[in-house]
Order: sequence, then C-alpha cells, then structure tokens
Amino acid sequence: MKELSPQEITQLLQSWRGGERGALEQLIPLIYGELHQLAHRYMRQERPGHLCQTTALVNEVYLRLVEARRIRWQDRAHFFAMSAKLMRRILVEYARTSQSLKRGGQAEYVEQ
Repeated sequence: MKELSPQEITQLLQSWRGGERGALEQLIPLIYGELHQLAHRYMRQERPGHLCQTTALVNEVYLRLVEARRIRWQDRAHFFAMSAKLMRRILVEYARTSQSLKRGGQAEYVEQ
C-alpha cells in the first residue's frame, strides 16, 4: 500500500467528516498502525496484568471517533492528539470503574 503524505491524510480526514464513506475506508488502514503504537505506549505505563489490552483500547478510540461528527479535523497531528486524549480518558474511566467496583460500587442503596 502506498504511504500517503500528512496532507493527503488530512484531506481524507476532512472528507470523512464531510460524510464521504470511501474516505473512512481508505483512512482506516493508514491510521490503524499508528493508533496501535500510541495505545501500546499508554499500556506500557499501566500496571502489570491490566485487563484492558492494546487492541481493545484502539477499538474503543475508533468507535468514539466515528461517533464524533462535530470535530473539525485540522490535520493529521490534530487527529492523533485527539486520539491520545481519548486513550487517556478511556484508561482513567477504566481505573475509576475498577476502583468503584473494588470499593462496593455495585452495591445497591436500600432505604430504611
């Protein structure tokens, strides 16, 4: 597969935002590897035995980005900066949820 320039990736991002389905199909194979590397760097900073896996983190970021139609992509760097921010949020949400469950977060409130 031909490697695209940052400008070409920016154009695909903008076309995708504009609703062009083919742009997203072209973009996914180009960005997946970089997203996976980014997620791998974040996962290395997590504690050993973390239940969330790199691929699951990439998939969650992808799903959230697909739903975010209002983002006006400035360029490739903006896309990866937003992806990194989402990865951090997902990992924080995961940590909060696991801490909540550890502290009785699933307990139901019973009125007396």
